[in-house]
Amino acid sequence: MTTYPQIISKTLNIPHRKVESTIDLLAEGATIPFIARYRKEVTGSLDEVQLADIQQELKKLIELDKRRETVLHTIEEQGKMTPELRKRIEECWDPLELEDIYLPYKPKRKTRATIAREKGLEPLASVIFEQKKQDADHLAQGFLNDQVSSVEEALQGARDIMAEWINEDEQARQKVRFAFRKGAQINSKLVRGKEEEAAKYQDYFAFSEPLKNCPSHRLLAMRRGEDEGFLQLNIAPDAEEVLYRLEQQFLKGTGDATKQVKEALHDCYDRLLEPSIETEFRNEAKEKADEAAIQIFVDNLRQLLLAPPLGQLRVMGIDPGFRTGCKVVIINEFGDLVHDTVIYPHPPNSDEYMARKILQDNVEKYGIHALAIGNGTAGRETMDLCKDIIFSHPVSIFMVSEAGASIYSASEVAREEFPDKDVTVRGAVSIGRRLMDPLAELVKLDPKNIGVGQYQHDVNQVKLKESLDRTVESCVNSVGVNLNTASKHLLTYVSGLGPTLAQNIVKYRTENGEFESRVQLKKVARMGEKAFEQCAGFLRIRGAANPLDNSSVHPESYPIVEKMAKDMGVTVVEFVANAEVRRQIDPKKYVTETVGLPTLTDIMKELEKPGLDPRGEAKSFAFANVRTMEDLTVGMVLPGIITNVTAFGAFVDIGVKQDGLVHVSQLSNKYVKNPADVVFLSQEVNVRVVEVDLKRKRINLTMRDLA
Repeated sequence: MTTYPQIISKTLNIPHRKVESTIDLLAEGATIPFIARYRKEVTGSLDEVQLADIQQELKKLIELDKRRETVLHTIEEQGKMTPELRKRIEECWDPLELEDIYLPYKPKRKTRATIAREKGLEPLASVIFEQKKQDADHLAQGFLNDQVSSVEEALQGARDIMAEWINEDEQARQKVRFAFRKGAQINSKLVRGKEEEAAKYQDYFAFSEPLKNCPSHRLLAMRRGEDEGFLQLNIAPDAEEVLYRLEQQFLKGTGDATKQVKEALHDCYDRLLEPSIETEFRNEAKEKADEAAIQIFVDNLRQLLLAPPLGQLRVMGIDPGFRTGCKVVIINEFGDLVHDTVIYPHPPNSDEYMARKILQDNVEKYGIHALAIGNGTAGRETMDLCKDIIFSHPVSIFMVSEAGASIYSASEVAREEFPDKDVTVRGAVSIGRRLMDPLAELVKLDPKNIGVGQYQHDVNQVKLKESLDRTVESCVNSVGVNLNTASKHLLTYVSGLGPTLAQNIVKYRTENGEFESRVQLKKVARMGEKAFEQCAGFLRIRGAANPLDNSSVHPESYPIVEKMAKDMGVTVVEFVANAEVRRQIDPKKYVTETVGLPTLTDIMKELEKPGLDPRGEAKSFAFANVRTMEDLTVGMVLPGIITNVTAFGAFVDIGVKQDGLVHVSQLSNKYVKNPADVVFLSQEVNVRVVEVDLKRKRINLTMRDLA
């Protein structure tokens, strides 16, 4: 009997043993981050991507099995099950093939064929379909009755029944699928009378290309145009070629009966087969486009979440504005709001003197280390103002993305954090905290609102959420979480926790003070052994008596480190602190039946720099002296920051409020297939202005021929 691990192993080209072990671990409640980090010996060091693929394939197979049960039950109820049919269904692992097998037995709404059967015309259809007797008119005469008044009506009914038989023929459906896969074209045309409304879809008013060559962003754009009522799409191969192949299968002569079968065949293709297979390929193409778009979103989100943090320093967050002023907040090193105010340095108030004084006084009073300025309206002007101020001590100035800050400020999360503050203050706090720790702040947002990716509202929302949640979880656990400062929102994404345990940890911390050791987690309400196993290694306790509590070494491996320290005649604290002592350890001597070299290698690597944040350090960036699109001229070379990477290129902020596009063909002097291969989010780049379209607010840039 074929098993899930066998099928998944073949599909993903991953050894059977590794797949089977992974499925067992998932069944036991282990999370992907935990398996990838702490069960390398069991899975053969599969990474998170491979583990997620196994999990997804397992989910598909379970869903297929549920569908199989429905199919079996339905056919059995009809009394049409045979041993051969049951065997085919039970051994089928292709969803399309299963549906083809089921199609003749699938309960149908009233069709032209069912109406013809009710009139007693199925025997006529059978005789004509065999094509042994060619006098169709004569055959039809025998089926005239109260319900069938003419020969043509009888023949029409027979053709309707034959059309349904052809549609349900597995071989015929496979031939049509082959034709679609080999040569289907996707065609798009403008809906008449929609020229002005559909202007943004101008490229697709009369468009055609092979479906297999259509990139994800183009397919999603056309489908959006169709959904909005501006475009008409269809996907189809060359009909003449398909019909020729079908005729070879079904036509057996040249007489009148054969002509009836041919007519039924053409009707079947136009009315049943072609639309049915087109729907399959539409769905398949959409699924592939979704996967590509979601992967781009995932890659961008990962880069954004893992952006270097400033760290636990005192920050001034500024949400810039003209008429309503700039909201200023003071955030301490723990991320708490200490003070807020408003300054009005820009028109129409233009009180620059008072704005400077307030900023200077607050920087000195609160010992501010850095300024975080939102990159929205009045962002550049506020940045220039702050750079021109002479503060009492060195202060770093950063431009921070505001994407999603307004959505956070009006969210339930923000209201819970700051019930007495308005949305503008909450937004400024979010900007300041993003500089301190992008990951900790951005987890409070629905990832779709962070402003990276392409067509995120057009793709399958369930799959998008699953992928983004998995990415957030991966990022949180790869960095690790400070157990004594993390919000419940950040803790929610820690392996094995979730909302309830995250809330219980915060409650315990509030009632009992800071955690002093990881083992103390077991005192948290509803923290069972399994949850502790899954989460402990990803939680850090700075300044803990046991330095391993501030590392990614899992508590289950503490005895290994303790034995190493004992063998060297030192304490664990001394062992962790002394690199010279650790270098004398041969990890191979500590291999056991359950602990192999992968785990031991990870332990020794972690002890080199326990608790080190892998994200690096935040750096400030300076734009050129341009403010608006009107300041741009073709040929200008400007510094910029990549704000979004898509399948067709990268968007770059050059400091003029409107991001410019570097098309994929302009990213490098060499051919680039995938933009993500050569650029990444938040990368500092030099670009040259190629075109400025003020009317459409578009800036085209290039990175070719630039060092």
